[in-house]
Amino acid sequence: MKAIRVSQPGGPEVLKLEEVPDPAPGPGQVLIGVRAIGVNPVETYIRAGTYGWKQWPYTPGADSAGVVEAIGDGVRKVKPGDRVYTAGSASGTYAQKTVAPEARVFRLPDKISFQQGAALGVPYGTAHRALFHRARPISGETVLVHGASGGVGTAAVQIARAAGLLVVGTGGTDRGRKLVAEQGAQHVLDHRSPTYLDDLMKLTDGRGIDLVIEMLANENLDKDLNVLAKNGRIVVVGSRGRTEIDPRGTMKNDADIRGMTLFNAGESDLREIHAALVAGLENGTLRPVVGQQFTLSEAPKAHEAVMAPGAYGKIVLLPECE
Repeated sequence: MKAIRVSQPGGPEVLKLEEVPDPAPGPGQVLIGVRAIGVNPVETYIRAGTYGWKQWPYTPGADSAGVVEAIGDGVRKVKPGDRVYTAGSASGTYAQKTVAPEARVFRLPDKISFQQGAALGVPYGTAHRALFHRARPISGETVLVHGASGGVGTAAVQIARAAGLLVVGTGGTDRGRKLVAEQGAQHVLDHRSPTYLDDLMKLTDGRGIDLVIEMLANENLDKDLNVLAKNGRIVVVGSRGRTEIDPRGTMKNDADIRGMTLFNAGESDLREIHAALVAGLENGTLRPVVGQQFTLSEAPKAHEAVMAPGAYGKIVLLPECE
């Protein structure tokens, strides 16, 4: 089969399409014929050698969707022929086939495309955990999704609306803001506007925001502190560098800054998260948005695109058929 291999840390150019042996499932594992692959920013950090650890060479990726081809001993949840998506992989998902632990494989409803299924694992898992495991919202509270047009942002908007929150989303382009509104945000602001924080406070009659889901903390964290309501919470989902804040911003409103990573979710957390996600897919409250598609051989272009400004939905790879 064909797979992307990374033999050394570096830029997108180190992503090489190679011919490799087909993987086989061991006990408790599932072999999946991959139809679509999710591309996430974290995979660019791992590829560059700045985050996480890998034994080189390796195949990137945790998110995919496809059809079960074989199962290992002890697997009970799925069978060959089932449509599934993954939220983790033992062999990497930037490939025509992937092996995943049974606990990281979930049923994909028939009305959800493989491309949409590949958009679920990291983005929707992150959004759900940020909201319910870290922010712990109460229906009726107001949430700011700061950078709401990308994969995690659109997921957070949909999940928050379904939970009865008042959602304010931001986007940096007209196209992105239109997408945020289409996903259910009641208010959409341009975070490149010099007055958007003032506009945000006006939306809340000066009270401030209860929750912030923050995608770029190195740019926005100090500003977020100035628009929080009393007992407000900021959940840091993403950051691309260091930042400086005024700690008094936390003091005046008894504010919390809460970090999170999906990697800290345990198996029971993941069962809860994906049970909720599958239910949302089935009842129509969750609708993954695919913004760009590339072939597997275009993985370097996909890594450039996922880090570019002006995020719009999810980026997926489509494996070339043999």
